[in-house]
Amino acid sequence: MFVVVFLVIFIGYPVAFSLAGVALIFSAIGVFFGYFDFVLLTAFPERVFGVMSNQILLAVPFFIFMGTMLERSKLAEDLLRTIGLLFGPLRGGLALAVVFVGTLLAAATGVVGASVVAMGMISLPVMMRYGYSKELSSGVICASGTLGQIVPPSVVLVVLADQLQVSVGDLFVGSLLPGLMLAGLYALYVIAIAFFKPGAAPAMPKEERDAASGQLAGQVVRALLPPLLLILIVLGSIFLGIATPTEAGALGAVGAMVLAKVNGRLSRKALQGTMRETTKLTSMVVFLLIGSTLFSLVFRGLNGDIWIEDLLTGLPGGRIGLLVTCNAAVFLLGFFIDFFEIAFIILPLIVPAARALGIEGDEMVWFGVMLGMNLQTSFLTPPFGFSLFYLRGVAPKEIPTSAIYRGVLPFIGIQLVGLAVIVFFPEIVTGML
Repeated sequence: MFVVVFLVIFIGYPVAFSLAGVALIFSAIGVFFGYFDFVLLTAFPERVFGVMSNQILLAVPFFIFMGTMLERSKLAEDLLRTIGLLFGPLRGGLALAVVFVGTLLAAATGVVGASVVAMGMISLPVMMRYGYSKELSSGVICASGTLGQIVPPSVVLVVLADQLQVSVGDLFVGSLLPGLMLAGLYALYVIAIAFFKPGAAPAMPKEERDAASGQLAGQVVRALLPPLLLILIVLGSIFLGIATPTEAGALGAVGAMVLAKVNGRLSRKALQGTMRETTKLTSMVVFLLIGSTLFSLVFRGLNGDIWIEDLLTGLPGGRIGLLVTCNAAVFLLGFFIDFFEIAFIILPLIVPAARALGIEGDEMVWFGVMLGMNLQTSFLTPPFGFSLFYLRGVAPKEIPTSAIYRGVLPFIGIQLVGLAVIVFFPEIVTGML
């Protein structure tokens, strides 16, 4: 089943229908050879109803709407320009600004595509004009854009919480420090490059800093403080237990519209575009979940779940063997398929083995954050990393695709360092709970 489903996906067939179609084919094969009871498929409608009535997944469209509205109303663009001016006097300041804004956009949007495209369109031409290295410029934009997968509120974390059967709020709290740690590691790398290779990350020219300095204070108040306040309200209401993630997401969606209205940018076009993008992404998530539900139903009907659980729990080293195998599998699959596909296909097989080895409660939250950090690398790893394609779509012609690929390699290494830190020091996650 796995071989066939991956072959169909690599051919280019939609993942949700690949999962469902392969499941139906193998259920028929199983019935023919007497390995599968067709009556099991009668449970599928109930499972679909369970997906549609899942309260946890309600947070997905709200957070997508909030981030897309901030991007469509150009508020994210204003934020990026303002932070760029603040960090401009420093050597490597524009790259540091990209990391800082990537972190803020991650907390405001949780949508990688919006973050990478916005920063690529605004920052990349400026960095090229000031003489930044092509590799550093493209790498820092791609990597910072992926922070939306580990910094809450993140759509990936909502999906992981549903798959792991843990609280979304706990997963948000547990991932906050690892997400900020990863952003800090990116910033340290930029500082090191600016120190050892000053030509690769120069400071903004003095005449341009002087020209913008008179308006900087007003820009900070208008462009930086309102989105920052929205982020604090949304995350603070979750962390303090005032609101559930779904309620906080709804609050964030309304808050993004209010900010757009206050800035005179709540147009019919922006609202329609935001709703269309939200509907598209949410539908993709739900159809993927429905397809994976049918796939896992047939897979379990063929006793595949028992075989996988026995295999994973019987690995040498027990829990350590499971962690090594799971992380290696997720990392390698990230080269070829995206995080949603990994989450819906692989996690249902991993989680029972993890529970059988005693990973429960706060440790399951740690397990989820660890997987989230690993899944984040799928956006950067060639040849199919989504961030690479997002940036390629908006990058100037003078930046070759090879430069983008070379630029992300150090950041993939940094993400693996961050993953190792989480694995060896679980208290970074559990200490926040």
